[in-house]
Amino acid sequence: MNAETRTKVVVLTGHYRIMGSIDLVPGARVTDFLTESRDFFAVTDAEVWALDGRKMFASGFLNINRDKIELIMPEDAVTQGLGRSVA
Repeated sequence: MNAETRTKVVVLTGHYRIMGSIDLVPGARVTDFLTESRDFFAVTDAEVWALDGRKMFASGFLNINRDKIELIMPEDAVTQGLGRSVA
């Protein structure tokens, strides 16, 4: 993944908030990325947080099951609420 195609995202599941990067084709949207992805997709430089604000772990790479996603958005679209201890 290079810096030109790396997009920081926030992913919410029923149990976790995951912050990391995905590799978007230039000009693509996160929606396009999900439409094209298979059952799992890669997130790099990931931090996984419990919804109660506890940091569970960090990983250079993890796969996320697309069917478990409740919300996904580019990190720069979030205007508040990403404090590391906020659920």
